[in-house]
Amino acid sequence: MVPTTDYYEVLGVPRDASTEDIKKAYRKLARKLHPDVNPDPETQERFKQVTSAYEVLADPKKREMYDLGGDPLGAGGGAGGGFGAGFSFSDIMDAFFGGTATRGPRSRVRRGQDAMVRLKIDLSEAVFGATKELQVDTAVVCTVCSGAGTAAGAQLATCDTCGGQGEVKQVQRSFMGQVMTTRPCPQCHGFGTVNPNPCVECGGDGRVRSRRTLTIKIPAGVDSGTRIQLAGHGEVGPGGGPAGDLYVEIAINPHPVFTRDGDDLHCKLQLPMTAAALGTSVELEALDGKETIEVRPGAQHGEKIKLAARGVPRLRGTGRGDLLVHLDVVTPTKLDSRQEELLRELAKIRGEEHVPGPSAAAPHGNVFSRIRDAFKDGLS
Repeated sequence: MVPTTDYYEVLGVPRDASTEDIKKAYRKLARKLHPDVNPDPETQERFKQVTSAYEVLADPKKREMYDLGGDPLGAGGGAGGGFGAGFSFSDIMDAFFGGTATRGPRSRVRRGQDAMVRLKIDLSEAVFGATKELQVDTAVVCTVCSGAGTAAGAQLATCDTCGGQGEVKQVQRSFMGQVMTTRPCPQCHGFGTVNPNPCVECGGDGRVRSRRTLTIKIPAGVDSGTRIQLAGHGEVGPGGGPAGDLYVEIAINPHPVFTRDGDDLHCKLQLPMTAAALGTSVELEALDGKETIEVRPGAQHGEKIKLAARGVPRLRGTGRGDLLVHLDVVTPTKLDSRQEELLRELAKIRGEEHVPGPSAAAPHGNVFSRIRDAFKDGLS
């Protein structure tokens, strides 16, 4: 009798799906459709179809028969037929109680956790790179027991409760009759062994906490928030298992002169009003060394002078950002009589003794700032 149900479609898997893919698909559907979770009659019927599909496709012989057009469940099978040799109800329980296909004791040796520390560096170290020493406090292998967790000369003993299996079986009654389930042994916590004589140094964990010093190379171009991965320098795992990774998160200290925006550096250069008007050359102590800044005559407040490729190296890519110098033109606030006389004379020469009131086109600011701007315009 040719089956009318497409079991592959029921489980939502392709016809070339592996046995493991079929199991995963079944468990996913079982969690959602199990009658204990969803008692709706239509859902229960759907659950029976999924169960039948899994019974056929999980058994190589039944799957072969089905692929050839036969009905492995026979005339009396139908949706929700009896559990055949290829179906184990423990797969349903796996979906709800966290079981896995692999049975038996679990290893005491496990990978350690990753760790993270913050490292503060100066801006120059971020720009040019640096080598730093870093102290970290992590779990390391116990030197007394070498990670075994047992006292000298002692060994692990087989658990009396589970007989070394790491799990115990339990029979439960359900709507489908008696069901045998398994769970981790409460005595040995699933290891299958107990430690009657633990190491006095690590208490049986196989690891202890220790402070150590690492040397870390910081690449040029890092920024605050950049994380550097040091593989195998994190926490050693239980039982002396392999260490996780250590992540070093960079934090850059504020600089008294320069600020950073991406790969560009910015700084402010204060200029007297006269220097901005007449033009000048100023030496700037940049991170790369001394730089000569050429200020054009009539330079304006807020004007930017760019020094190409004097910024931060690109962490991913080539080249460097720029250094942008922002001009801060300073207007004098205190004038002696001679200075005031000269400024008034200049204002008279330029016809600026009387400054017009505010208008849409008139500049804003105090008298001297307007004289400064007019002075610059006359020299430009």
